[in-house]
Amino acid sequence: MTATTIVDVAVGGVLGLVMFGVGLSLTLSDFIHIVKHPRAFFSALGAQMIGLPLIAFLICMVAPLPAEIKVGLIILSVSPGGATSGFLTYLWKGNVALSLSLTSVNSFLTLFSIPVLVNVGLRVFMGRETELHLPFWETVSHIFFITMIPATLGLLLRRNFPVFAERISKPAKYVMLVLLGVVFTIKLFAGESHGGAGLSAHDFALITPFALLQNASCLFFGYFFMKWMGTPHASRITAAMESGVQNTTLAFLIASNMLGNQEMVKPALVYSLYSFWTACLFAYTANRLYVPE
Repeated sequence: MTATTIVDVAVGGVLGLVMFGVGLSLTLSDFIHIVKHPRAFFSALGAQMIGLPLIAFLICMVAPLPAEIKVGLIILSVSPGGATSGFLTYLWKGNVALSLSLTSVNSFLTLFSIPVLVNVGLRVFMGRETELHLPFWETVSHIFFITMIPATLGLLLRRNFPVFAERISKPAKYVMLVLLGVVFTIKLFAGESHGGAGLSAHDFALITPFALLQNASCLFFGYFFMKWMGTPHASRITAAMESGVQNTTLAFLIASNMLGNQEMVKPALVYSLYSFWTACLFAYTANRLYVPE
């Protein structure tokens, strides 16, 4: 087993543990409330599926970047949030049930939306298209085995052993934060042969300003679009986390494995190194400034 594979397995394991901890905060009534009051769900889903690609295309239209990097930003924008955004929603007191509901529905919708939108990006910026079909089981299993199943196990533990779940949920939050910090530190500092990002200083200088612009735009758009739709503050935080923290693993799969273009991978790599921390800063500030209406 190579060092890169070990890191990837470790990342998957950490994310699974994180989602188990997130599940400890959930009850079935949280999901029933979403079904009875679906405005927040459909508003956040629309923001992700329509708003984020539009933001990316607008940035790429004016950004002085190579065509492959622009397509990489498009790929990133159509890759929905996953385990990390779910944890951030939990950490910053968003609507966790809404986050998991969005993740599960998006995992199916993107099987159809990603091929269409990625081909639009290829046509606009590179003058070509490609035959692109997401591997159904690989995409869905990544979402469900790392996100939904651990969260469901946490929910069931809370339902059957509420006292024990309550006792471990608070320390678990800090353990999960440390574990995720370790994962992102490895990605930032490790060499490419050891599972790190393997990016040059030139890559950082070229991509970072526009990736940061896309990240900030998505965070603000997710939050204030939901505010405009009249949803509660917790749902706004959720939409911001789901919009600003993308499923970079899925973006890697599309750019590297399916399109075979390592230049297109670089925006997702750069984005993944700081989106966790910028999302934390945004959510902390939004919670501090929020005044109940």
